[in-house]
Amino acid sequence: VLIADPKYIEKFVHALIQKLKMKRVGPTEIKRFGHGNLRGFSMMQFIETSTIIAHFDEFGNRAFIDIFSCKKYDPKLVTRFCQKFFKAGKTTMYVEERK
Repeated sequence: VLIADPKYIEKFVHALIQKLKMKRVGPTEIKRFGHGNLRGFSMMQFIETSTIIAHFDEFGNRAFIDIFSCKKYDPKLVTRFCQKFFKAGKTTMYVEERK
């Protein structure tokens, strides 16, 4: 399972940042924790314009990816990129625009 591989998760965040044309600030933090059905990896990456955070639910085989940035980006492009990278069957996108 791709979402249970910390090296793949790190590869993902580096590729995503490149796709977004953003810059990383510091190392990618990846930790696995929780118990039973709630066990999985979480990832956090500072970027020059804010943060990228993701939580991976190994039991439900789901990923929750949050890109918080002051720099504009195309959320549909990012959704397609994430779906392809993790070979996801379906996605749900929620966008909140800053004003």
